Amino acid sequence: MTFENLKIVAPIIKALSSQWYTTPTPIQEKSIPIVLEWKDVFGCAQTGTGKTASFAIPILQLLYNVEQNSPTSKKDTKRIKALILTPTRELAIQIGESFSDYGGNTGISHTVIFGWVGQAPQVKILRRWVDVIIATPWRLLDLVNQKHINLAFIQMFVLDEADRMLDMGFIHDIKKVLAKLPTKRQSLFFSATMPPAIMELAHTILKDPIKIIVSPVSSTVETVKQSLYFVEKVNKKELLIHLLKDTSIESALVFTRTKHWADKVSKNLMKAGIATAAIHGNKSQTARQNALQNLKNKKIRVLVATDIAARWIDINELSHVFIYDIPTEPETYVHRIWRTGRAWAKWVAIAFCDHDEKKYLKEIIKVIKQEIPVIEDHPYHSKWWDALAPRPNLSAHSHQKKPLSKSSKRYFHKKK
Repeated sequence: MTFENLKIVAPIIKALSSQWYTTPTPIQEKSIPIVLEWKDVFGCAQTGTGKTASFAIPILQLLYNVEQNSPTSKKDTKRIKALILTPTRELAIQIGESFSDYGGNTGISHTVIFGWVGQAPQVKILRRWVDVIIATPWRLLDLVNQKHINLAFIQMFVLDEADRMLDMGFIHDIKKVLAKLPTKRQSLFFSATMPPAIMELAHTILKDPIKIIVSPVSSTVETVKQSLYFVEKVNKKELLIHLLKDTSIESALVFTRTKHWADKVSKNLMKAGIATAAIHGNKSQTARQNALQNLKNKKIRVLVATDIAARWIDINELSHVFIYDIPTEPETYVHRIWRTGRAWAKWVAIAFCDHDEKKYLKEIIKVIKQEIPVIEDHPYHSKWWDALAPRPNLSAHSHQKKPLSKSSKRYFHKKK
């Protein structure tokens, strides 16, 4: 299957070829033909599967076809035709770059709208002819209320990363945006997970949608080599430094649970002589963009991030992901290791688990339906894990109880 087989128009094919894109991913192969038929889509796919192109390419083509058939429509500068709503500035910028890459030969214009920067340059662009707006909720609503943006003529609406939208508390803003859109429109809804709240939101947005599910949340990336290190919480930073002494680890992303720990881990690595930067919601837009660019340019070797900040990092050069804190939700673990599961190379995901996180690990194994190999050959191997002999089988597929050894009985007796 190629993009030509999907009947993509020549200007977009030319742009894709210049980017060395020839073969669509599964989500693109399934979504593009449906979007080109002006049907609503409910797409569920993990980060890194090519969701952006699955809606950006057909939107550009549909608008290009409209312009070709009705060139005078460009005279109405107030009629924005497509709106992509996304949760963060980083993702909005990345989507904007995709529209530039794919649509450079189509004549379709777009702009990116987000907060925490001055609105004047954004308003100046909006006064010109703009076909597509890629926006975060708060700044979009602010400019709508100021009459700088009119959503009354939107033909296509995309809600991207819907699950994170809800996680970040944007549900009320989403509803406000929906109230300003025309009833007759095409709607595309993309999410990495499908909890009940997401399904309920999708029903309020979509009309007779075609559901497309690629790489369900219970699956993990086959090309990712996973490993597990049992370590005391106080020794995690030493273990991370120990592993990063391996110079074959060219670039790494470290996940922490909180912003505070992201900063702390980053400082510890810097003290150890490992070029590192932290990225999270408290960092400025400039600081975050600089950190990403420095990692791509190999000026730094490690990026430490929280889940929300790292969810939209798109760095194909990553070789390793370190899960410093075991996540409380199994789906989050899948999202984290997907940061390395890109393209077709072999990648490595390493998780650190302390005693208090064992319960979260059990849930992860149930969801991914596979065991994670345990690495014991390291100087910080946890004593509590050694105390459990024989070792408990964490596999979801094993239900046989084995008798405890004397050492295990003494351990549990002391715990009581």
